[in-house]
Order: sequence, then C-alpha cells, then structure tokens
Amino acid sequence: MFELEFMKNAFMAGAIISVLCPFIGLFLVLRRHSMIGDTLSHSSFAGVAIGLVIGVNPLITTFLFTTLCALIIEFLRGYYKKYAELVMSIVLTLSLGIAIVLISSGKASTSVNSFLFGSILTVTKEDILLILATGIISLLILLFIFNKLLYVTFDEEGAKVAGINVKRINYLFTIIISATISMSIRIMGILVISSIIVVPVATAIQLEKNFKKTLLLSILFGFIDIILGLVISYYIDSAPGGAIAITSVITLLVVLILKRFLKK
Repeated sequence: MFELEFMKNAFMAGAIISVLCPFIGLFLVLRRHSMIGDTLSHSSFAGVAIGLVIGVNPLITTFLFTTLCALIIEFLRGYYKKYAELVMSIVLTLSLGIAIVLISSGKASTSVNSFLFGSILTVTKEDILLILATGIISLLILLFIFNKLLYVTFDEEGAKVAGINVKRINYLFTIIISATISMSIRIMGILVISSIIVVPVATAIQLEKNFKKTLLLSILFGFIDIILGLVISYYIDSAPGGAIAITSVITLLVVLILKRFLKK
C-alpha cells in the first residue's frame, strides 16, 4: 500500500488536513459557529463546478469562491446579529443554486463524484504542493493571531475594549476556514468535510483538559481518524470521505465508553 504513489500523496495530504481542520474546528465549536464550517463546505460545491466548467484547478476556484462566501457571511452577520442561521441559509442557497446550474448544463469536463465523496486516486503532486503551501500559510497566520483569536473567541466585547481589531481577526479567520475547506476536498469530499472539523474536537472535549491540551488532542484524534479512514478505504475500495467520517464517530464513541467505564 505505502509503495503506491497515489497512497503516498493521499497520506501526505491527509496529514496536513488533520492538523488544520481540528485547529480551526476548536475555535468554531467554542464560538458556537460550527454551522459556518458546514455551510462553507457545501458552498464549495459551486467553486468546484466553476473550476470544472472553465478548466481551472478546482482547488483554486473553490478557495476563491468559498473565501467570497465566508466574507459575505461575515458581512451579513452584522445585519442579522440575532438570526445568524439566516445568513447561512442565504449563502448556502446561492452556492448550491450556482453549482446545480453549472453541473446540470453538462459543461463540466470531469465527474464530480471524486469531489463529493473524496478520492485517494485523484490527489496529484500539484495538489500536494498547493495543499502544503496553503496549509503552511494558514497555520502561520493562525499562530500569529492565536492570542487575539483566543481573546475574541471567549470575550468579543472585552477584546474590542482591549483595542483588538475584532472585525479584522474575524475576517482573517473566515478566510483560513475557506482555505482549509478548499484543500480538504480531494481527500474528504464536499459532503463530509465538516465531520473532520467538528468530530475530533467533540472527542477531545470529552477528556476535559485545558484549551491547549484540548487543541493538541483534537489534532491527534483528527490524524488518527484520517489515517485509519484512508487505510480502510484502500482495503474496502471505497471513497475515503465516508470511511474517515465513520472512523471519527467510532473514535468518539470509544472515548465516551472508556470515559464512562473509567468513572465507574
């Protein structure tokens, strides 16, 4: 298995994704914004459709489109402060409408299945370089704004009083979410990207550690889920997205059972 080029590419991409997805996922969960990840992951379908129609690498067009959607969400949140779910519905409706129109037109040159469900066969060296570059830049930005983002996450009003440019931090964070979702498509697939963003975090939270330990545990669980999911998908010849999603939920259940058993 490991001597195959496409599996090496898949594991490399998976390793990068396993760090960034739980990283942003923990902040999304603590801010009660986990639905933003779900909305942007489904909105990325339109970015893929645009890339397939115009003949550009779908990872690039997906990043550009999901970034636009993220900026729209952040902008509209100011107008619907008490009804944040409306913003998600508006963006999701627009994105899926665009995707359906483009895909149903028959102009897409490739099957969309690999983007919907993920694929270990379609990850190229070009994709790896793009994912690596995006991942490094996103991680560096996250580390640079980490303390401010942490402050904003727990006390947005207090952060404003302290002189932190909350709007700028929020916009930067939403762009990083877009980048992370865009580069996860090849492995996870559009339909289940949100699972690797949220479920490893949900698993780590059950261990009731402090923030930094929870963050590290989220990344560890994300790595385990993705690697096991890729191995399982190889041996049963299935799309990796589904295998990774199921693995992540099983990991959560195992932790819950062990926690209950140890308490007794």
